[in-house]
Amino acid sequence: MNLTEKLVNLVHKIATGDIKTKILLTLVVGILYLSLVAGFVLVAFIVDNVFYFPSLVSFPWGLVVAIPLFMLGFVLMLLSILYFIKAKGTPVPFNPPQTLVEIGLYRYIRNPMLTGIFLQMFGIGFYFHSISSVFIFTPLFILLNYWELKNIEEPELEKRFGQEYRDYKKRTSMFFPKINRL
Repeated sequence: MNLTEKLVNLVHKIATGDIKTKILLTLVVGILYLSLVAGFVLVAFIVDNVFYFPSLVSFPWGLVVAIPLFMLGFVLMLLSILYFIKAKGTPVPFNPPQTLVEIGLYRYIRNPMLTGIFLQMFGIGFYFHSISSVFIFTPLFILLNYWELKNIEEPELEKRFGQEYRDYKKRTSMFFPKINRL
């Protein structure tokens, strides 16, 4: 058994286990994930300064792009969290709802919360005129999340929900809605 299979089994064991462990890990993983987001943003600003990268865009264009991106991302993230709470779970893989969430935004994309976070990160990059945030660190963060979803979260969801999740995955894209689904 390789490392990713072990991680899938660990997530599955915790997600289907006792509530105290789920709550504790929800807090810990939530804080770690937000720290990871902040770390990617901070490192991008440091790289911009160390390598004297030019500003991405000038004022006011940074605001014109940043504010809609950030606000849309915030709304997507907030609505996603509310759908999970309504289904008696959290977006943290260790404490998920016991049923597959396919309502609201989840009818169109499988990970609207992550799409929201990505949009917020792009918005922050534009707001602070950070070329490395927009072109290096946010895309790198997206790739990291994509890898985790494909190799750990989705296999665990298939293990927990079986064919129901496989069907959902076939008809619903990962981060951006399919045109025919709109």
